[in-house]
Amino acid sequence: MSSELKTERQGSTLVLTLSDPATRNTLSEQALSAGVEALNTAESNDEVRAVILRGDGKHFCAGGNLHGLAQRREAGTGAQEKLLDLLHQFVEAVNVFPKPVIAAVEGAAAGAGFSLAMTCDLVVAAEDARFILSYANVGLTPDGGATWHLGNAIPRQLLQQWIWLAEPVSARQLHTLGLVNWVTDSGQALNEALKVADRLGAMAPNAIAGGKELLQAALTATRTQQLEDERNHFIENLFHPNAGEGLAAFFDKRSPKFS
Repeated sequence: MSSELKTERQGSTLVLTLSDPATRNTLSEQALSAGVEALNTAESNDEVRAVILRGDGKHFCAGGNLHGLAQRREAGTGAQEKLLDLLHQFVEAVNVFPKPVIAAVEGAAAGAGFSLAMTCDLVVAAEDARFILSYANVGLTPDGGATWHLGNAIPRQLLQQWIWLAEPVSARQLHTLGLVNWVTDSGQALNEALKVADRLGAMAPNAIAGGKELLQAALTATRTQQLEDERNHFIENLFHPNAGEGLAAFFDKRSPKFS
């Protein structure tokens, strides 16, 4: 049975759960397609302020199903290309989604599961969570944007070690490197992620979206281009109604109520 994606609203937060506990929530065409669709729908829903991505049960995601991988290898390149394209569409959908996407990681985040966690804007991980680029163990190379996200965040030599030797990395190690934002007790990643999502949900959505856009643009922009982009975003947001509310709340010494 292939994995599925379960969706649930908790207040202003949409929780997406990769579900196939028997395989540690390996990825499937159905789950990835549903993920893209869920983000597209949530983008236009003003009641959704943040999204959490998690795994069902004790693990986040073990990446690709190796039994399915072996079957697709026998069938030819087409089926595997389709699955990788869907995976990468989901990665892109997370990257361009204008609202926060938070990974809530318990247990194993292996292969593309590691990649998906690093795709998210923020990461909450349980103390006993383990992250591993396990591809080399079966003679493969990374996918899901692992080399891009991690390559832009940590020294090349360290990432090369993780890729070549497929060594597990702890939540604490990633926290030290700035790749995990919060480390929590085992079984509490979702609860902590919901608390973070509630805090973000109280912020101005336009400022949240603009901050994400600026960071994405900074990866390829020159300094001059980025300064111009920052100028344009600042002016646009200054004259947004939420800036009026924010300034009024500051002067009135009260909490703002952004729309």
